[in-house]
Amino acid sequence: MVRTITLGSCVSVQGLHVRDLADGRIVVRVGQQEFIGRPIGLGH
Repeated sequence: MVRTITLGSCVSVQGLHVRDLADGRIVVRVGQQEFIGRPIGLGH
């Protein structure tokens, strides 16, 4: 599933969902790179 995360106040990344982390952040993969950030939910 494709998910969007925020890495900071102005940076967001969209990629394939890899896994959920215990602190509420998620990991997404873009190509060969993985990014960790807060998910952007619908309606937020």
